[in-house]
Amino acid sequence: MSASKRKNLNNMEVDQNEESSSSDSDDDDDDEGEHPDAYRGNEEVQIDFGGRSPVDPDAQGISQLLQRLFLRAHINCNQMADLIIAQNYVGSVIYQCDDDGAESETDDENMVEDGTIFGITSVLNLSAKKDQPSIGQLRTYIQERAKSHATSEVQQQLRELLDNDQRHVGFLINERFINIPAQISVPLLENLHEEIEAAKAKKMKFDFGTLLLLVKFYRKEAKKGKPAEDNYTNAEDEFLSEKAKFSFEYSVASECDSGMSGDWLEGDAVMTPYRKLLALDANQLPKLVKDIQKY
Repeated sequence: MSASKRKNLNNMEVDQNEESSSSDSDDDDDDEGEHPDAYRGNEEVQIDFGGRSPVDPDAQGISQLLQRLFLRAHINCNQMADLIIAQNYVGSVIYQCDDDGAESETDDENMVEDGTIFGITSVLNLSAKKDQPSIGQLRTYIQERAKSHATSEVQQQLRELLDNDQRHVGFLINERFINIPAQISVPLLENLHEEIEAAKAKKMKFDFGTLLLLVKFYRKEAKKGKPAEDNYTNAEDEFLSEKAKFSFEYSVASECDSGMSGDWLEGDAVMTPYRKLLALDANQLPKLVKDIQKY
């Protein structure tokens, strides 16, 4: 699949300030001399995103998104990004569309040369590619975290999955910049499912029984009789967590940079960064995507 695979994914509206703009009217006279394009606050920002196949210039952007997920884990994110690009007939990156939405013969070159991607959705085969350095490191990372944080039952289930070479396990990647709405995940995951099915029809190794997904969330710790509250970075991950066959979670506060390592505050509550590994039934992916749309 070429880089020209394109799909308008989302029109994101961001209200920079939800307060009443009535107070601005008092300052109208003062603003008369301002440039007409000057930002005055209380403005809604609309951004159009598109999806296309990952290509070589996306390697650094994909690697950076993976680093946000894995933090200080011993995983070669650069090599993993190369694997994702090498199988670019499956998966999409998110890019920002031109303001006018117009297409031209140079669109494909321009959207690649811009160099900025806002997300990556793909899947890697943890079984068939286990000899690849980054995949071997990822398998070790998952097993080590499970040994430290999962129940013995979950550890056993995970071992059985990863040791079964007859029923492959996929690692689902669904990473994007914060504040991009969950609705964008629907066309991305729908497209991923279609591409997986097309690859399977060609006898390629994408026939997964289980998909593992590592998700990010922050926990507002329990305080003064109030229960702990979890806030997922990608809103759809909360729904997927409820549908997982099994899962386990762990704090990554010690792996984050200063300002993110457990002392991030929301009001007077500490927000601690966590990761949660979900095991999803691969055959249920189409239904899960439909349910996300309603979520």
